Amino acid sequence: MLEERVTVTVHASDPLSRAGVISHLQHQPSLELLQGQITTGHGTGTGPGKDRGGAVDPHPDGTAATPATPGIVAVMIVDRLDDVATAELRRLVRGGEQRVVLVARELREPELMTVVECGIRAILWRHQATPQRLLRAVRSAARDEGELPPDLIGRLLTQVGRLRRSVVETTAGAAVPTLGMAPREVDVLRLVAEGMDTRQISEKLSYSERTVKNVLHALMTRLQLNNRAHAVAYALREGYI
Repeated sequence: MLEERVTVTVHASDPLSRAGVISHLQHQPSLELLQGQITTGHGTGTGPGKDRGGAVDPHPDGTAATPATPGIVAVMIVDRLDDVATAELRRLVRGGEQRVVLVARELREPELMTVVECGIRAILWRHQATPQRLLRAVRSAARDEGELPPDLIGRLLTQVGRLRRSVVETTAGAAVPTLGMAPREVDVLRLVAEGMDTRQISEKLSYSERTVKNVLHALMTRLQLNNRAHAVAYALREGYI
């Protein structure tokens, strides 16, 4: 019985990297490559209009969205997961229509946790991304299975263990999640977004000012946010407020 073909899109800020991955994949009989896909950052697609499979080229600013097509595997190539690449990664996984294979040169701990939050389970190091490994990662992602470098598995387990040990208890005795935001954190940040200071928030929620400060400090420490404005931006981006 023939194996079902997997539809693949390729995304990269570097046109040469994108072209290299396409050259690895375009002759694989088990894959159908959609051309004309967007690239991260300021990159451009492969040509105007529509190409095979109805893939849409980007707008001039490089921000056009790929149509939501069930079963697509998106291969994303990055050096590091900077803010632009992170935004593109979140866009690709939003709604669950696409499974992502991330090909990265390096991932630091905060970036690794961002990848975990996004639900990415297929990762390759760029220096190890041979055509065979890339094909295997694509097929694993299509089956919703994991494909991680052995050294990354160890780092991930260490980081998750550290986060679990750092779970803090709220004054009500409920555990704050290590990833994401607890309801009381959302309540506090919603009022911060409305321009309230610590005293006003404490009066509005019937918390002590110390509790409000502790909630914000714990949230920003856990999610590695720089300040209240950064925390509000994170909550808005993730849809909490």
